[in-house]
Amino acid sequence: MAEVNTDKNKDDGKKCKQKKMTVRVDFTPMVDMNMLLITFFMLCTSLSKPQTMEISMPSKDQVTEAEQTKVKASKAITLLLGEDNKIYYYFGEPDYEHVESLKQTDYSPTGLRDILLARNFDVVQKMKELKLKKLDKEISEDEFKKQASEIKGSKDAPVVLIKATDDASYRNLVDALDEMQICNIGKYAIVDITDGDKFLVDNLKSDGELTKQIARSNPKK
Repeated sequence: MAEVNTDKNKDDGKKCKQKKMTVRVDFTPMVDMNMLLITFFMLCTSLSKPQTMEISMPSKDQVTEAEQTKVKASKAITLLLGEDNKIYYYFGEPDYEHVESLKQTDYSPTGLRDILLARNFDVVQKMKELKLKKLDKEISEDEFKKQASEIKGSKDAPVVLIKATDDASYRNLVDALDEMQICNIGKYAIVDITDGDKFLVDNLKSDGELTKQIARSNPKK
């Protein structure tokens, strides 16, 4: 609120002097309004909650390469995170004799995501139907979480093993985990890369030269 004070000075009926105007602004109502706005937003705004991601970590017990590949071959996918945002992958158990068994892709939507969606097609379709039921309010939030967990954990769902090489970056690992969520992969784990996996990568880079060397050193009788 502003106040204007005007002083009229007269000198014994003589000629009037120029009027002096004093302006004073009262900020008290504005302070009160700001306090009310702050209180309003504090009461009506919910604090952002930290977003977490559930990760299945391997146990501290020593796990052999043979034990890691006991997963059903038709459902197992092994991702080897390499250099320069490259991903090497193979299905089922590793094949050290055929270089073409190891394939290469990247983190683009037409790369790793297409591969995971194709292998997880049935689960993705069931999750879409379940989400529609939730949107139509046919099921509650708790029921949705329960059924989603059962769908993602079904025996027909793929199992993804994520292994990072020394050349992979932390961002590569985060991107791979994001794809697990996008593609509704319910069973996945981060495990240590094995010597056999390193052999597969090196063999692919050398266009099968390592396999040829082994074959030459061990000729069939």
